Amino acid sequence: MIDAQILGWIATILFSSMLIPQIIKTLKTKTTEGVSLLTYIIFLAGNIIALYYALMIGEAPLQIKYIIALIVTTFFILIFLYYKSKQKEVKI
Repeated sequence: MIDAQILGWIATILFSSMLIPQIIKTLKTKTTEGVSLLTYIIFLAGNIIALYYALMIGEAPLQIKYIIALIVTTFFILIFLYYKSKQKEVKI
């Protein structure tokens, strides 16, 4: 049987990497067309609350997962805002 902590670390790796395909696509296409910023803002808010919870209960895999998710989500939001502003410049 698989140890619960191993499952926790596997989940941490998978959840932490789930935004990477969208980041890669956005960097390649240099467009945010069809992507909802609100989705990522809500995701960021949820991760902040979940990180606070993980810190309260002292779960290392959860803490790492939410810290990585905060970094990756913030990075994507910055990329989103950058390319959104570039799209507006081109339309002018």
